[in-house]
Amino acid sequence: MTRGASPPWEFEAIGTRWQVQTPHVLGPDVRTAVRGIVEDFDRAWSRFRADSLVTALARGAGAVPLPRDGAAMLDLFTALSAATAGAVNPLVGGPLARRGYDPAYGLVDTGAEAAPADWADRLAWDAGRLTLTAPAVIDVGALGKGRLVDLVAAAVNGPVVVDGGGDLIVRGMTQRIALEHPYDTSRAIGVWEVTDAALCASALNRRAWGDGLHHVLDARTGEPVRTIAATWAVAATTMVADAAATALFFDGGPAFAAAHHVSWVRMMTDGCVEWSPGCRADLFLGADSVES
Repeated sequence: MTRGASPPWEFEAIGTRWQVQTPHVLGPDVRTAVRGIVEDFDRAWSRFRADSLVTALARGAGAVPLPRDGAAMLDLFTALSAATAGAVNPLVGGPLARRGYDPAYGLVDTGAEAAPADWADRLAWDAGRLTLTAPAVIDVGALGKGRLVDLVAAAVNGPVVVDGGGDLIVRGMTQRIALEHPYDTSRAIGVWEVTDAALCASALNRRAWGDGLHHVLDARTGEPVRTIAATWAVAATTMVADAAATALFFDGGPAFAAAHHVSWVRMMTDGCVEWSPGCRADLFLGADSVES
């Protein structure tokens, strides 16, 4: 907690622990507004809820009202998919469920399946409608939590740190953030000082189960990523930082980050660390670490 700040407001939402830290205790009106924002987002985008819009689309092709976040997120998905040659795909929900990351958290692997490569032809977002021409399961995990962090921060007037389980934004203050080692959570590979920016992290040791199974799939094959262990990205918004942290698990990640003005660090599964030109993270580097 930042010195001089009030105790953080903590709550559970979208499957993770949240903290909202401000200099003064948040009033009930702000807390009610934040809870409403989180509920609206979850009801729209959660594939784990039977009453969500994406679950309704998964049951059969058709259209639902376009959530207010839909255009921003799916436009960025278009850039993500292009940069990663299709490795990131918003219709990856079905392949994730097959590998065990299903709405019931069955964690039983029933085999790899690629996401529809023609997702941009199947999925449309215009005229106030979100439309699928064939049944599929939308999963916005590549950038959705980042989008929600931005929305929560916007609901708080004044300095704030919003931490949505590893995706966080800092407004009106400075935070020094440890970059957790993916193979030893008691250690860090460095620290990053963040002021008026967002930092997102993703790692293979989070949401992992079974024999090498985890939440980062290559949508082209349905197989888990094997070469990158963890990524960290700093950007002006949490949605962009979250998207970059996902992209960095694939070959096109650095190009996506550069195009969106993102600084980054990533650790390979062999222990090598790479970082972007001009990255200001304070890294505890070994001989096998290189600027990308």
